[in-house]
Amino acid sequence: MQFPKKLQKKLQDRKDRNALRQLPENVKLVDFSSNDYLGFASEKRIFNRIQEYLKKNKLHQNGATGSRLLTGNNELYDEVEVMLSGFHNADAALLFNSGYDANVGFFSSIPQRGDIIFYDELIHASIRDGILMSNAGSYKFKHNDLNDLERRFKQVVSNKTENQEIYIVTESVFSMDGDVPNLEGVVQFSKDRKCHLIVDEAHAIGVFGTRGVGLLQQLELENQVFARIITFGKSMGCHGAAVLGSEMMKSYLINFARSFIYTTGLPPHSLATIKAAYEELKVTTKIEDLHRNIHFFNQKLNQTNLKSLFIDSSSAIHCCIISGNENVKKIATRIRQIGFDVKPILYPTVPKGKERLRFCLHAYNSEAEISKVIELLTTFVAK
Repeated sequence: MQFPKKLQKKLQDRKDRNALRQLPENVKLVDFSSNDYLGFASEKRIFNRIQEYLKKNKLHQNGATGSRLLTGNNELYDEVEVMLSGFHNADAALLFNSGYDANVGFFSSIPQRGDIIFYDELIHASIRDGILMSNAGSYKFKHNDLNDLERRFKQVVSNKTENQEIYIVTESVFSMDGDVPNLEGVVQFSKDRKCHLIVDEAHAIGVFGTRGVGLLQQLELENQVFARIITFGKSMGCHGAAVLGSEMMKSYLINFARSFIYTTGLPPHSLATIKAAYEELKVTTKIEDLHRNIHFFNQKLNQTNLKSLFIDSSSAIHCCIISGNENVKKIATRIRQIGFDVKPILYPTVPKGKERLRFCLHAYNSEAEISKVIELLTTFVAK
């Protein structure tokens, strides 16, 4: 059967714009691309702990066997959720199969018809998808711009009704820019206007705060937000996500979040991996190693003429703006050919003219590797 012509045209349009996505080859290069900021994905101590937890709980099975509301809710779920709520100073935690599932489940079920959502224009695609599935009205504000949020708020919210809820959505570290919002400011804005603030901490967990608790806890703001969304596929080196909030929120999501209700649960091995990764987070020195590398990267960058091309960042994510899909792909290819895995981020993932090379730093990158990749970038961008 022939593939539909209108879908063929969409693929061809992507090719014509040099924006067609393809799965990368599995080639071993120096990693400046993965989200495994602490190197936990291949940490042997975590691997060994996983086996211990499974043995202790007598969970010798490959799958969950069903949704959590049916047969998939084994004892490790309770252990991990209690651990997460304690570690992150939350009343309750609810595990989801992925960050995408958590965001879609949360935003498609909690905001109701007549409610209003204000969201940063650069939030994750999964949050946008969840918002699109809700019945609430939604309005974006300029990236990390409290003045624009206030302007939009005044435009939209004239007379708040008794039953109308207002939600504000941001991230503590933005995945495509690596920058951080004024969290104290957005918390105060939300409190002053009686809004519910939701913060996605996907790229902050394991990077910021004592023992990697995240930026909100580092700033002691965690009890002043409506919900936090954390994921384990970045610094934690494993899989899954959780929503942190009140016990009532947890109960509501169990009853109404479709991405939670209608899916097979995480297998025991995944739960044991999350638990083992958090145990490692309590004792690791790799967070300090990561921050030394972040500081060194910025220090080396200041010694070049590239600084103006980079978005300011104190996180593990550093982005060099190189306009045009063809230009940024060409430079990424040349850097990869010399052995460094640096990914181009293309339009339409980012706005046209804001295409970029995205450098992800890790605890295990050496200073020599960092120096070399910046040297290569300096050479190729200058040409």
